Amino acid sequence: MTTSTRGAAKVPAVLVLEDGRIFRGRAYGAVGETFGEAVFSTGMTGYQETLTDPSYHRQVVVMTAPHVGNTGVNDEDMESRRIWVSGYVVRDPARVPSNWRSRRSLDEELAAQGVVGICGIDTRALTRHLRERGAMRVGIFSGDAVHDDAALLARVKEAPEMKGADLSAEVATTEPYVVPAIGEKKYTVAAVDLGIKGMTPQRMAERGIEVHVLPATATVDDVYAVNPDGVFFSNGPGDPATADHAVSVMRAVLERGTPLFGICFGNQILGRALGFGTYKLKYGHRGINQPVQDRTTGKVEVTAHNHGFAVDAPLDKVADTPYGRAEVTHVCLNDNVVEGLRLLDKPAFSVQYHPEAAAGPHDAAYLFDRFTSLMSTVPMEGQRA
Repeated sequence: MTTSTRGAAKVPAVLVLEDGRIFRGRAYGAVGETFGEAVFSTGMTGYQETLTDPSYHRQVVVMTAPHVGNTGVNDEDMESRRIWVSGYVVRDPARVPSNWRSRRSLDEELAAQGVVGICGIDTRALTRHLRERGAMRVGIFSGDAVHDDAALLARVKEAPEMKGADLSAEVATTEPYVVPAIGEKKYTVAAVDLGIKGMTPQRMAERGIEVHVLPATATVDDVYAVNPDGVFFSNGPGDPATADHAVSVMRAVLERGTPLFGICFGNQILGRALGFGTYKLKYGHRGINQPVQDRTTGKVEVTAHNHGFAVDAPLDKVADTPYGRAEVTHVCLNDNVVEGLRLLDKPAFSVQYHPEAAAGPHDAAYLFDRFTSLMSTVPMEGQRA
């Protein structure tokens, strides 16, 4: 990606999809060029959390909400140290942000971080195209070279695909760090960072958990060096079929019987650890309004999603795995995609969506309580044997 942070208000821009569809608009954020996988997010708010979610690494995010940037950018809602999206697509950007916490405008923040975007295009038509054709490679170009469509398309087709991409180590922390418990410390959790969002350890800390966040390259010895009461595997970008190291670490945790919780990419890692396959969704789930049923209670939750891959597990039967019986606990009501797993004979479960609610509804906050409940019922000796 190459960028300039010159003012972009009236600079022409073009979005080129790998199937040849072209949209013309104006530059938004940095001026230059960028490549990635075109995906769409259906959230009407929470754009700052979306932009800073490491799971969006190497993706160009199309916002389906027509008006974006109303509340500007603040210094509190960042989910990681930087913006991770490769590019950003909006229809009508806010001309003036208005919010008591706002420190700068969204386009200023995009430009400052070198994120190339485009505005003034028909995002409804683009979203419908991606729903019909599927997520695909895309390029955004702004500035001088926006008229040679054939040359731009050729460059888009040279960009790497998301399938087969191993990206967790590119977004994860390189050094361990600790998020202390709030109030009385009750438990210690080793969290394997595959692209973790900042609110996730915060939600655990609120429940008296001291969270030791470890790099994606952490070994089993690294995990147990912190003497954990539980182990957590985070969300993250890329194709779960490439995550052999994380799968091997999770299998070692399962063998020891330590309480285990996974979110998003962590759910796909659990699926692989249990012997299930994973596959790429046509256009994925992204947004903060996805309906999911918790089959263990029958309740329907409105949930926050960001995933382009899913676990291929049987929906309506208990499956035998190397670690005992497993079942699907959550399912998306839009398309019956697996949204949660649990083992019946070991203390391990996962969900495909984001219960930390950053941004998003709080319907699924109980899952952190389930994790603490698991840690409270498993004997210490069983966890650390």
